[in-house]
Amino acid sequence: MNSNAVIAIHGGAGTILRASMSASAEAEYHAALHAVLSAGQRVLAEGGSALDAVSEAVRLLEDCPLFNAGRGAVYTAAGTHELDAAIMDGSTLEAGAICCVKRVRNPVLAARRVLEASEHVLFTGEGAEAFAAAQGLEFVEPEYFHTEARHRQWLLARGQQRAMLDHDGATLAATPPSNDDNPTPHEPIDPNRKFGTVGAVALDRHGHVAAATSTGGVTNKQVGRVGDTPLIGAGCYADDATCAVSTTGSGEMFIRMVAAYDVAAQMAYRDVSLEEAAHDVVMNRLPKIDGRGGLVAVDARGNFTLPFNTEGMYRGFARLGETPVTAIYR
Repeated sequence: MNSNAVIAIHGGAGTILRASMSASAEAEYHAALHAVLSAGQRVLAEGGSALDAVSEAVRLLEDCPLFNAGRGAVYTAAGTHELDAAIMDGSTLEAGAICCVKRVRNPVLAARRVLEASEHVLFTGEGAEAFAAAQGLEFVEPEYFHTEARHRQWLLARGQQRAMLDHDGATLAATPPSNDDNPTPHEPIDPNRKFGTVGAVALDRHGHVAAATSTGGVTNKQVGRVGDTPLIGAGCYADDATCAVSTTGSGEMFIRMVAAYDVAAQMAYRDVSLEEAAHDVVMNRLPKIDGRGGLVAVDARGNFTLPFNTEGMYRGFARLGETPVTAIYR
């Protein structure tokens, strides 16, 4: 049995909104992250697999309206929600993913059913929803995903006729509004300059790793746009031989860099540590193409890392038998 079992999570990265750094707002995010980590920690403590732990952690993040995944997802240009998720088992290299679903309550659970019950890896749109329905997963009306804060954020973006790509360096994004115009002034990280993705990685007591990632996309995105989250190797990757990775960032850049897989590849082909590989991807390679964001990663020896190149990233980790640690700022 592996005594280094650990889980790490993220809830998005981006620009810190100085005006909203109230103690109560920070406490709400820390409490949410702590609760998710504790749940994942319990799964591992009871002998559950890394796959079970990341499934449960991301499911809870999807159910928490503070984060852009599941309930609390952002709006598309059409005023709808399109959800993406992926999951990967490092012990078998099996993976499952779905994208552009509108009524599946927990996209990560649908992605896991793709991994377990399908010969395919990725389903999209109506086909993904039909598969999820056939698997008996819970469906909700689109209104379930609505939160007033995300709706106001969308109205602002629509009024400015732009997509609020969830980072602060995109060429497609106009100058962000002043804090006075900010529609949700109670988030520690500016919702208009944030990557709205959630994810988890874990190492279980059997020495296996897994990763899962889920998102509601970017505010006012074109209908049908898919980012890195459901693409195996870009937003999610796991291999016992190297590591498990879940990313959050400017999706197009993470796709172009195959960012999650690059961490594993550097460990395999350069024979570098998890920390060095992840640092190189996040701090050196991604910034060359204006890639902003971060990732959480763990290897089969229990090493973990949570690098990001933005001002902040909702994140945390928990080893077995230890108090979960959460953080937002550097």
